[in-house]
Amino acid sequence: MREEDWKQKREYSPEQMEIARQALEAIRYGVELRAALRSHPLPDGFLAKHTLVAVYRQLVSSGEWDEDPELLARIRMKPVRTLSGVTTITVLTKPAPCPGECIFCPTEPDMPQSYLADEPGAMRGVEHAFDPYDQVASRLRALHDVGHPTDKIELLILGGSWSAYPRTYQEWFVRRCFDALNGVNKDYDDAGDNLEKAHELNVNAEHRNVGLVIETRPDLIDAAELAWYRRLGVTKLQIGVQSLDDHILALNKRGHTVAQTLQASALLRAAGFKIVMHWMPNLLGATIASDRQDFARLWEPRSFTPDELKIYPCQLLKNSELFKVWQRGEYIPYTEQELIHLIADLKTTIPPYCRVNRIIRDIPSQHVVAGNRNTSLRQDVALEMKKNNTQCQCIRCREIRNQAFDINKLVNHDLIYPAAYAEEHFLSFDTPGGGLAGYCRLSLPEENNVLKLDDLDRAAIIREVHVYGQSLEVGAEKAGAAQHTGIGSRLLARAEEIAREHGFRRLAVISAVGTRGYYAARGYHKGELYMVKGL
Repeated sequence: MREEDWKQKREYSPEQMEIARQALEAIRYGVELRAALRSHPLPDGFLAKHTLVAVYRQLVSSGEWDEDPELLARIRMKPVRTLSGVTTITVLTKPAPCPGECIFCPTEPDMPQSYLADEPGAMRGVEHAFDPYDQVASRLRALHDVGHPTDKIELLILGGSWSAYPRTYQEWFVRRCFDALNGVNKDYDDAGDNLEKAHELNVNAEHRNVGLVIETRPDLIDAAELAWYRRLGVTKLQIGVQSLDDHILALNKRGHTVAQTLQASALLRAAGFKIVMHWMPNLLGATIASDRQDFARLWEPRSFTPDELKIYPCQLLKNSELFKVWQRGEYIPYTEQELIHLIADLKTTIPPYCRVNRIIRDIPSQHVVAGNRNTSLRQDVALEMKKNNTQCQCIRCREIRNQAFDINKLVNHDLIYPAAYAEEHFLSFDTPGGGLAGYCRLSLPEENNVLKLDDLDRAAIIREVHVYGQSLEVGAEKAGAAQHTGIGSRLLARAEEIAREHGFRRLAVISAVGTRGYYAARGYHKGELYMVKGL
């Protein structure tokens, strides 16, 4: 939506303002939200949630009302968007060739490889002609206007293999995203404003970057590339693993091997990045039985052990090479029920240090030729597990979200598991009922500084500190909430103890630009690419 449209939606008559005020007063004093919205009907659905949020903002900004976080929480649209503790903004890069030739990948003119123009996440990129500044600025306005905090932003850059874009474009794209977060250079792109300057501005900006995510292929990752990512401010990588079977990878023309995937994951961990893997059941040549075996390989000791996972069942699309294979009768998609049963079983095997972010891509059903067309697969898998009386222990299924708890009753755990060339410690604070309030990923490398970066010399690495619950403004506190209650500091202190006990001389944190101040306040100083603290 254009900025002019948002302004127009916020211009209400005195009568409309009074009706909205009455509804807000009713909600504030305990009237159920739906009842309040029905109590004063107006044409065109005026008393929708986004309208109440807009009027609430006006009343607060004018000084007529004081801030009321509890009221804002009740009228916020889609609160689940920020229940993981941060606010995510997704942006799309411009169309560009991809080095891969995957047979399942759709090809659409004027779109980045593998993306469709009417996918929900891609539509905003198309709407803004893939301009990074406009995409971020528009999303900030939209999130603010429906009641979400926008001070802690995770930037998710999608659009295919990031490493395949020229570095000049990568740096420009990231800088313009930061310009939008910093609220500078709106109407021009001054080449003299470099990325380092944009980073410095963002440390204390109104919209701080607390995570920067890109996606690429395993075969495009090496030590020099990872050092470049750190200069951009990247903290998390999504890599398309798809399968851990070389025969399946070759059949689907994936263009890399399992060994390259393992090497990439080891390098990513050595550099401290959070690792998100994409895994695809139902590829050409796979069966339900082979997919079960393939999924188990993700969690084998000293192997891939991803921090986060996206399960993307292969979808048969007409504008892909796989469509021709299907026409010859050489490929059979799983049915919806087969997928539900398979994924419901697989979810019970996921270790508690991993978060399952997604279970299906948001591809509109009209593009799917055969097989599953259900984009609500995650909900149906959850129903299947409930029917089977089984549970998933992944992070997403255990997050406390908006549940209140007693901080004095939290239990501290240290889950140790062997990954490729590192010993991982998943430090967590859990409620007595098993809810996850916060965690820290501490990596103890088996070899010293394989990337030859000064910050990582004789260093243990903190790859992530995350506290869950509804995202709160920086410095805000709320009774019974996890954020801003010292959980992060306690996790850091425990990580320092463990690193010291194992003989490491320092701790290096792969800090996002907007979290540098947080770590500086806890004794860390800015190194070349990491926040560092001597032990």
